[in-house]
Formats: sequence, C-alpha cells, structure tokens
Amino acid sequence: KGAMLTASALTASAEATHQRLGGPGAWLLALPAYHVAGLQVLVRSAVAGTTPAAVSASFDGRELASAVASLTPGRRYASLVAAQLDKALRDPATAATLASLDAVLIGGGPMPQGVAERAAAAGVSVVRTYGMSETAGGCVYDGVALDGVDVRIDDGRVVLGGATLAKGYRNPVQPDPFAEPGWFRTDDIGVVDDSGVLRVLGRVDDAISTGGLTVLPQLVEAALATHRAVADSAVFGVADERLGQRVV
Repeated sequence: KGAMLTASALTASAEATHQRLGGPGAWLLALPAYHVAGLQVLVRSAVAGTTPAAVSASFDGRELASAVASLTPGRRYASLVAAQLDKALRDPATAATLASLDAVLIGGGPMPQGVAERAAAAGVSVVRTYGMSETAGGCVYDGVALDGVDVRIDDGRVVLGGATLAKGYRNPVQPDPFAEPGWFRTDDIGVVDDSGVLRVLGRVDDAISTGGLTVLPQLVEAALATHRAVADSAVFGVADERLGQRVV
C-alpha cells in the first residue's frame, strides 16, 4: 500500500521517543532498516547526533556485546522484536549486555507468555511499543501514547492520530483507514482504561463469532498459558452449524 510518511512525522516520532525514554542517546540497530522500526533507529540517531551500531537480526552474544561496547557514552537504547529478546534471555551473558542499556523497545506484536517476567528478572529495562508503519512506528509505549499522539476507541477498534501519522497510502485501499482526516483506523481491537492506558486485545480479522459472542483468540491463548500442562497453544475458529463458528 505504501504509507506516505513525511520527514516531520518521522522526526516527531523520534523526538517524542527520546522525551519518553529520558533523553537522546545512542542506538543499537538490530532490525532491518527497510522496515519502519529499523528506519526509526536511524532517524532517532540522526536527531540525536549519534552513530548507531549495527548487528545482524540473528545476532549472537559476542556480536551484541561488541556493538554495545562501541556505542558512544551516555544513554543507550535498542529496538528489538520479542523473538530476539527471547533468544537473548536464554544466554546469561547476552541478557547482561541488554541489561546494560537504558531501555530496550519491544514491538512487532504481542510478547509471548513469560518473556516479560524473564526480562525483568535479568534486569532488562523493557518498554513495550505499539504502532505500525502508518504511525511512523511505535507511538504508544507501555500503553501510554507518546506526546503528540492521539488514541481513541471507536466501536471497539483502536484509532490513532497526531503528529506521527502518515499522510495516507500511495495506493489507497477501500475502505480507506485514512478516510477521517487526521486519523488512522487500525484493524486492532482494544480498550482504554480510566487512567488512559491502552490495552490491545487482538485483531478484528482474528475474532471468532460463536453463538452470538465475539471471542478473541489471544485472550484464550493467554488463559491457557497459565496452566502448567500447556507449553504453547494456537486458538482459532472453525465452521459450526449451530454456533456459526466454534473455538478450537
């Protein structure tokens, strides 16, 4: 589709990120720079006047330690996906390297059960981010919108607006999620609690309609994961003559 991001949107995202994290710093680039999360590491570095240190997406402990050691003094950050964090936590030395950073942003989808707890035990300062290419990357950190970002819930769906928003799609789709000026209508279902914290419950297209009820697979998976006999699960809907769909 081609999200049309302006320089001002990318810069607004970078500046709001630094403000939320405690100030500009040096960044570790461990994600492809042709995706928005990796691109934003470069933008933040340019805004901060620092040079990022790059590692491969499948980095090992030695590569990570060398890259972190090469970062300029001061605040130091990384942006990873949950699978990279999970892998790093399995090696104590690699986990210790991540723990030396001021913050590790984790985006790219929900975090698997138990990873956040293991990261906290290892002393890794994890910040969960929510966003997408259309919002110049993560725009909600630990459920709280960055400065200049607007969040609302419309019929259960998360709608985002503000300074980091793209101007639209190069190749528009129908219905156009940018149809309302200044807002982007996501495919995510969420709630905002009384303190203004956003909780993303799942995807609209993943929802299972069973017997007149809407069931979100992620919530069922999270419940199953609390049972000691369950190592992993995948929940989905299958056709059912009586219920329309049944949860499997």
